[in-house]
Amino acid sequence: MKLRGGKRLAATVALLLGATIAGFGQQAKDLRGRQAQPLGESKAKAVVFFFVQTSCPISNRYAPEIKRLYNKFASAGVALWLVYPDGDDSPRAIRRHLKDYGYKLGALRDVDQALIKAAGASVTPEAAVFVPSAQGPRLVYRGRIDDRFVAFGKTRPAPTTHDVEQILAAILAGRPIVSTTTVALGCAITTVK
Repeated sequence: MKLRGGKRLAATVALLLGATIAGFGQQAKDLRGRQAQPLGESKAKAVVFFFVQTSCPISNRYAPEIKRLYNKFASAGVALWLVYPDGDDSPRAIRRHLKDYGYKLGALRDVDQALIKAAGASVTPEAAVFVPSAQGPRLVYRGRIDDRFVAFGKTRPAPTTHDVEQILAAILAGRPIVSTTTVALGCAITTVK
């Protein structure tokens, strides 16, 4: 099959994304060091990753919103995870972080950054939402949790758009989902070489 220009690029991206998502869960680990496959093992209507770091003040300011989303959607069949991509965040430090911020979500260490690569995340906090499909989990959203942070050092008193909440509500209502990306502001994720 001969593809031209944009069609060839789109086919290549779709192929690479599908391959990445189908096999990426192998390297994520729970806090006991066991392999975790949060997408491969899930029968959830959607799976949400919140990429966070224990030392990121912007990420930590989102703890109440992440907990609110967990309380609203976990019982509706959505799997929500905290993902720690920084190798300096030890299991002990992560457990302390979970306790200090009152998190009830499951936590994964992504020191090999397989989840970061699959989602395309680059900062914390950043969210990625996947839905099941016949070809495997499909990324339908990546970006900010909401629009509270306008620019570095500039925030709104309250968000006007709740991006993750809106995408999850649409998924649960059975509305068609178009893949969307927004720009997230936060602490840069140091990539593993």
